[in-house]
Amino acid sequence: MNLNEFDVIVVGGGHAGCEAALSSARLKTKTLLLTANLDTIGIMSCNPSIGGVGKGHLVREIDALGGEMGKAADFSSIQYRRLNTKKGPAVQATRVQADRNLYRVHMKQAIENQTNLFVKQRLIHSLLEKNGEIIGVQTSYGEIYSCKCLVITPGTFPNGLIHVGTEQTSAGRAGEAPTTEISDSFKELGLNVARLKTGTPPRLDGKTIDWSKTIEQPADENPLLFSFENLDVRNPQLPCHITYTNAKTHKIIKDNLHRSPMYSGQIEGVGPRYCPSIEDKIVKFADRERHQVFLEPEGLNTKEIYPNGISTSLPIDVQIKIINSIEGLENTDIMRPGYAVEYDYCDPRDLRASLESKKIKNLYMAGQINGTTGYEEAAAQGLIAGINSSLRVHGADPLILKRSESYIGILIDDLVTLGVDEPYRMFTSRAEHRLLLRDDNADFRLTPIGYEIGLIKQKRFDLFNEKRNSFNEIMEELNNSKIVPNEKNNTFLSKLGTPSLKKPTSFKEILRRPEVFYDSLIELNTGLNKIDDKIVQSLIENEIKYEGYIARQNAGIEQISKHQSIKIPSSLNINVIPGLSNELKSKLNRIQPETIGQASRISGITPAAINILMIYIKKDQSINEVKI
Repeated sequence: MNLNEFDVIVVGGGHAGCEAALSSARLKTKTLLLTANLDTIGIMSCNPSIGGVGKGHLVREIDALGGEMGKAADFSSIQYRRLNTKKGPAVQATRVQADRNLYRVHMKQAIENQTNLFVKQRLIHSLLEKNGEIIGVQTSYGEIYSCKCLVITPGTFPNGLIHVGTEQTSAGRAGEAPTTEISDSFKELGLNVARLKTGTPPRLDGKTIDWSKTIEQPADENPLLFSFENLDVRNPQLPCHITYTNAKTHKIIKDNLHRSPMYSGQIEGVGPRYCPSIEDKIVKFADRERHQVFLEPEGLNTKEIYPNGISTSLPIDVQIKIINSIEGLENTDIMRPGYAVEYDYCDPRDLRASLESKKIKNLYMAGQINGTTGYEEAAAQGLIAGINSSLRVHGADPLILKRSESYIGILIDDLVTLGVDEPYRMFTSRAEHRLLLRDDNADFRLTPIGYEIGLIKQKRFDLFNEKRNSFNEIMEELNNSKIVPNEKNNTFLSKLGTPSLKKPTSFKEILRRPEVFYDSLIELNTGLNKIDDKIVQSLIENEIKYEGYIARQNAGIEQISKHQSIKIPSSLNINVIPGLSNELKSKLNRIQPETIGQASRISGITPAAINILMIYIKKDQSINEVKI
């Protein structure tokens, strides 16, 4: 057997690459991970946190399907924080502050210990293609590794260019060389390449911060973990701290805008709208008197602090003045300067929903190369690209997650249908049916799918079934058991601020009330058993309290899905369909939607155009049936 022959090759060892390589290998596919530096596998190159609103939903979904990010986050967490607890369950999410080193160690060990997965430190010189199909890669040493499928996850390294003031350095990350040859390969293969940019703040010396002038934000006392397999907090929990910019800070920035590469015209790439630099904040939100700076610890064994909220590419002397103008940071030293990085990305509209290229067969792409920003978005794409490349090798149909069943499905559908004009970030507002896509029910939605494709193993699936059976039993008990209207019960309910009972009422009906929670029923001594799994308790409460809304959303999905899932055959010639404008034909030919649902989300596509498409899809099917 040729040692340089593999089923799947994954290029890049970041969050997308790790999930792609692990999922492919776990599906019994001979997989090779090629990375420029073995020591940076799984590295958190920007902020030391995982999750948040929208992003945390992705992490739970990755875990529910059998991915690794949730486990790595729990392994390395030094603070759990539940967000939006005063809002509805659809927008509540978990965020963890992670020990950078522990996260990297966990991911590197998972990669190195995985059966079917081989790891090599190599730089890619070119992608090898024959007759419109990927056949392998060539390294900078001239080695050739062949494969049946290739997954590209290069992060910000393709033609990476770092900016600090007027100083420019070719790098994909501070201190690490970019990859120029891989961008050349993209262009040679006919992929559409453009530029984006992202940024990072300076890192601070925690010893020089006056913590007494900041606001402490402690960890949650009873945290909800990310992985459905984990129950206990592993590490000591540390506080974060909050401080704010002020008028002095803003004046320093305004006085030095001409030295910012963003405003001097030096940077060409478009940055993330929802994670702007401090320069952008001062210019675009000139009426704001202050902006929050979130001081995040980088780990248990380091004094380095990440000041979230002040990403900048201003010169180092200006960065020092900005930091020292902020309360609590008057004497703080900068350990590493902030910077902006520009990089190449490929238009994700050139991809199928499986993340396979429409132009080059067996080429899959995931992460920032598709125009996204964030660890979680990258990992989600990497997981799907790894799964689908492996399924292709084994001759199985690809896994395409629907918008109605996962945030991962929304993420990929948005990318391949709409494309990007700025780095894409996940928000709960992108979900049409977000009440159904809560983070507490991610395993109920996706673990059976993970088991069916082989990524969720039998032991975990048995535990999942136990959880599901327990959930159903508790729901049945809540529906069948009743509370009687006596003095003790009514007094207790009155203390909760909810109306007294006038007739025997089921636990389920009582639990519908916004003031009543499962723990309230336990306290009432109704005979219910305490639920040890906090996520199960949250799931039960949400399913009951929002039962009517959930039913309406499910009915809406069922009605919409009748047409959304209709496939657009590749044999359909868009150009000869009358009634479609040349502009719409151009868009349909450019994006090549695979379903009516995808077509309906293309900008400018009208309901009338969709009706015309459906008529000609039926005609095309009839013609093909006659030919057969």
